[in-house]
Amino acid sequence: MSNSTYSQDVRLLLPETVWLEPEHFSLAQKISSSDTNNPNDSWQTYLNTLALLALEEWLRERLSNKAISKDTSCIQAAGNLKIDNFKFCAIATEHLLDEVVKIPQAIVETMELAAHFYVLLEVLEEEEEVIIRAFLPHKQLIEMKTNLQLTVDEGCYQLPLSVFDMDPSHLLVYHRYVQASDFTLAVTDNQVTQVSENLSKLVNTTTTKLSEWLQGVIDEAWLTIDSISNPELNLAYSTRNVDTSTRKAKIIDLGIDLDNRKVALLVKISPDKPAVSKDESSQEKINVMAQLYPMGGEKFLPHNIKLLLISKAGKTLQEVTSRIQDNYIQFKPFKGQVGKKFSIHISLGDRIFNENFEL
Repeated sequence: MSNSTYSQDVRLLLPETVWLEPEHFSLAQKISSSDTNNPNDSWQTYLNTLALLALEEWLRERLSNKAISKDTSCIQAAGNLKIDNFKFCAIATEHLLDEVVKIPQAIVETMELAAHFYVLLEVLEEEEEVIIRAFLPHKQLIEMKTNLQLTVDEGCYQLPLSVFDMDPSHLLVYHRYVQASDFTLAVTDNQVTQVSENLSKLVNTTTTKLSEWLQGVIDEAWLTIDSISNPELNLAYSTRNVDTSTRKAKIIDLGIDLDNRKVALLVKISPDKPAVSKDESSQEKINVMAQLYPMGGEKFLPHNIKLLLISKAGKTLQEVTSRIQDNYIQFKPFKGQVGKKFSIHISLGDRIFNENFEL
């Protein structure tokens, strides 16, 4: 088994918050002051600018080696950021109490303004912070527009918040693992975009709630260990694990290019012992271990297959790569509080498989 890189940072459910600095407010005031005709428009421009600056800070922190360019030419509607060939549009809101998101029609149906991703940001001006709430790829937006027969109200499409991807870290997954050439963004009349089908396959929107396993509630996609036809895997678990932990496996098909070769992702969980020290958190925690095994009679994993543990913020907490004759690879065991989220990515060449989890 190969060595892994490991991070002690397991703060998997912290809100994606950007703190606003004086220079952010100063620039937003300067830009919005040019909107003297309508005070309401001026306020929205102010919020849009703060949202754009916050999104820039959030992306710059996570993509520090990338050049980011801002476009504020139509900041009254929304601002855009460009990284490589990807465009991110910042949608600003003051609150999400009504569970409805308003997206200006112009930034959907105008070539210069259309973006690959529409990112929803909650601007809390008095608290001096912006929260990255969710995002929606352009393709899904167009599909929603058609399927829900969205109409324009006061120049905006109104979408339910539930259709958005609530995990902003998936934006980083797209950028990291999908080539820009896989995206096309074209506008003809009111028809916008054809984003590659690879996008919908890349991010798995299903979340497995591990705490439910401890209560006996398990999705049918996850199998018992003894139901998997891999004697070596069964032996490993029968000899190395004599406790009462819950262990399940999911079979992953690597695709026709690899002769439909399969691997098994094994996840073992157990409740953590309660804290003894008064200084330690008394919140319930869960221990997690994840392993990757070959299937289909193969003795070894494919060479250079990667297993990555990704936090909700998109940070790589652990990464393990198989060597030529590894019969399994695994993360170092970790734990977190119930409710925290993370993802496990399985990467081989240009193929990415993603599993989302909540403790």
